[in-house]
Amino acid sequence: MTERERVVSGPLSQVDLLEPLLNIDNVCQDFLLNDGKRFPVLKNLSFAITNIRSKPQIVSILGPSGIGKTTVLRVIAALDHPSSGRVLITEDQPNKMRDVRLGDVGVVFQKYPLFDDLSVLDNLVQPGVRIAKLDDKKAREQALQYLDKFGLFKQSLAWPVQLSGGQRQRVAILQQLMTSKHFIILDEPFSGLDPVSITSVIKLIIGIANQHTLNTFIIITHDITSALTVSDHIYLLGRDSDSKGEQISGARIVKEYNLIAEGLAYLPDIEDKPRFAQIRKEIKLDIFPRL
Repeated sequence: MTERERVVSGPLSQVDLLEPLLNIDNVCQDFLLNDGKRFPVLKNLSFAITNIRSKPQIVSILGPSGIGKTTVLRVIAALDHPSSGRVLITEDQPNKMRDVRLGDVGVVFQKYPLFDDLSVLDNLVQPGVRIAKLDDKKAREQALQYLDKFGLFKQSLAWPVQLSGGQRQRVAILQQLMTSKHFIILDEPFSGLDPVSITSVIKLIIGIANQHTLNTFIIITHDITSALTVSDHIYLLGRDSDSKGEQISGARIVKEYNLIAEGLAYLPDIEDKPRFAQIRKEIKLDIFPRL
């Protein structure tokens, strides 16, 4: 299987007919300043992640540093409540959505924080027991299956300090998969990596996403090329400007690229396509300067 191909076997569940899976509806987020005034970081942020039927969803949110990507992450994962608006998530049955709750959406932060006093295996088992409410036996069986499938079985009794950066990242993602079911946010997963390591991360994301048609990865990044390579949808986070060209506080989604409609999603040779280069240039030279 090439790194862009995604294959999901088995029958589709009823919920495969549901759209959307995650709905960010007119979200605003303000921060209180020392002078008592409120500063808008997000303003009328709206987008939806829909079910692609026989494939998992991999969506990227692109934006420069300081635009509010971390704030988006925290609101989607219910780490912070929005000042207004709603984040809705699907239930495991058709046509039913509810407000997102803490634990629904897993987050893998940049430095891949793990419990240093627990073995690799227990880094997966303990969250499974405490957060997902699995019994110890089931959590251990599931954790061992994940570790075996993603090349970490030999490290199951190792300590986090003994792992390489790539291994830590894999454990951190699997840890969230133990607790958050289908929705995982990756915070700058390509940051500081060389091209070979980026390719490995892309393969890992697709490999884990392929475990279930409802698996949904949201990648927060400023890496245009990597985002285009792995995603089926790209959302650009930016700010509007006033009549003088000055930025207005409060970021929102200013543009969407549907790579499925573009005929680029899931292609193993996507970077060789002229449209890939066009979109990358458009984002870099047209979209980002206006933010």
